[in-house]
Amino acid sequence: MNLDEDTNYIISGLERSGTSMLMQILRAGNIPISHDNSRPADESNLKGYYELAGGKIINKLMAGSFPLNEHRGKFVKITSFGLKYLPLGKYKIIYSERNIEEILDSMEKMIGEKDPSREDTKMSFLKLNNMIKEYAQDREDMDILFINYNNILSNPKENISKILKFLNVPNDLLDKMTETVDSKLYRQRRT
Repeated sequence: MNLDEDTNYIISGLERSGTSMLMQILRAGNIPISHDNSRPADESNLKGYYELAGGKIINKLMAGSFPLNEHRGKFVKITSFGLKYLPLGKYKIIYSERNIEEILDSMEKMIGEKDPSREDTKMSFLKLNNMIKEYAQDREDMDILFINYNNILSNPKENISKILKFLNVPNDLLDKMTETVDSKLYRQRRT
């Protein structure tokens, strides 16, 4: 499957919001993604991270040294903070959102300790999320789809169909993409 070679495609969202799962879903649908093996699967992400440079893209974007042009027509994972460093261009962004308490639970599990400033962290993340969402929506060169991690897990077919429609690609691999969603890996569930 080919995407527009003049467009940079981005998977984004806060850390631990489901961006890796979205990359896995795209890969299952033969939608081109850019990734390397700099950050292999681990206990926190059993199916892999599917990112470039071990997640250090933001540093390269800030320095103006990340070669976005080499990744046109493919999805690249860039966490939310990095979106503000994208130069003018043509972007299609799928932005993952997740229950903030689950994000914080997942981060604590990943680092192996409780955050003593959890409420402050929560407020900072919510502020960042709102700021970046507003920023991306205000940029005329960014077309953005907001997708909810929790909704993908509860209704994968409907939500993955939204992604395919956003990308204007056929849904003949919808079932294969849906099979990628593994609710057993939904470990920091809040009801």
